[in-house]
Amino acid sequence: MDAYRTRPPAHELDLVRELVSQIMAYATSDECETRRKRWRDVNELRKPDRAPVWCRVALARREILPDEELVCEHPVCRGIEKQCRYHLYKLTVGDDHILPPWWSVNAVMRCTTDTVWGVPARQSIGTTELGGFKYDHPIEDPADYDKITVPDFEHDPVATERAASQMQDILGDAMPVRVDGRVPLHALLQVYWEHLRGMGPMMEDLAFRPEACHRLMARLTEGVLRGIRRAEEAGILTSNHHDPMVCSDPPNGATDDAPVGLHQMWSGSNSQEFDTVGPDMFEEFLLDYQKVVMSSFAHVWYGCCENLTTKIEHVLRIPNLRVFVSSFWTDIEKVAEACGTDYCIMWRMSAAQVTLPDDLSEHEAHLEHGLRILQGHPYQVVLREIETVKGDPDRLRDWARLGISIAEKYA
Repeated sequence: MDAYRTRPPAHELDLVRELVSQIMAYATSDECETRRKRWRDVNELRKPDRAPVWCRVALARREILPDEELVCEHPVCRGIEKQCRYHLYKLTVGDDHILPPWWSVNAVMRCTTDTVWGVPARQSIGTTELGGFKYDHPIEDPADYDKITVPDFEHDPVATERAASQMQDILGDAMPVRVDGRVPLHALLQVYWEHLRGMGPMMEDLAFRPEACHRLMARLTEGVLRGIRRAEEAGILTSNHHDPMVCSDPPNGATDDAPVGLHQMWSGSNSQEFDTVGPDMFEEFLLDYQKVVMSSFAHVWYGCCENLTTKIEHVLRIPNLRVFVSSFWTDIEKVAEACGTDYCIMWRMSAAQVTLPDDLSEHEAHLEHGLRILQGHPYQVVLREIETVKGDPDRLRDWARLGISIAEKYA
């Protein structure tokens, strides 16, 4: 049953509206605007008062905000409550968390082909309580690459309007609702490939079946391009320069009260599945295809947890690159030297170094060393993929205070 069809009980409506009102109060506060300016300045390559410092919690949310502590039973209210409590927790962390002054409801884009890539999706064949997983992939034989087809998409305006109006009915006057239009597929071509084939066979195909790999990547690229063009043609795309990591001035005149084009949006990608692939092969079989997809957008970020030390010059050839993501394993000194002040450097921390030791002394030395190198460069300090805090939510508060104090030192 559609969760929106049953009206939540009055006490749940009162609870979520109170929580959303707290979110709205922060989103419209001077403190939030100060943090937004910090992000805008660094991503526009202007000198901020200091570098933004921000963390995003992954599976550790189970420790910080256990589901059994949620009050709401209605599925929509429960989702709102869970999201609000996370944001309110983040405000106690003290990092550069920012929020827009609206509640986002995604426009509904439907795949109109039987499956996205013409074959069944990968199937889960085992998970663990701690998040481990294993999959059965649909492409078992390289000859099956020829089964891959190009998907198509369409906007469902009725479903979109229904979701937005029902959400506004739940939130009342606590916060306005905005329909956010996003592209249905992204430049994560290697992720789609891995989902279809699996990591080991994908590496084997790269080594021994290069022509088959090129045919596949061309088809995946065609599919992603069709998806993003369908979203643009539908006139549903909205500005996406409001969140941490990509908060910036409106790209190419983008506004918040009208649809935008791809040329007014941020996009990005990474090459995590190609971490062990050499620089030239990485460029030939992945980056050159990703650039075709990303070229339509205003600004691009690139990178995630992979080591890009030997691939820096390749990444910097992305024409509209704005943010170079330097992981814990990438040589930050080489990144700073290559990027200069022409790009913003997102310096990613190691979640394990922050959350697992008894104290932050090792991490403090790491921060001190890196921010000394980054002084004078546009950069952000980002901690992500936090799967555990070992039952100590205060660790993230300690990390934020430490990161901010060192960022101020080297501002």
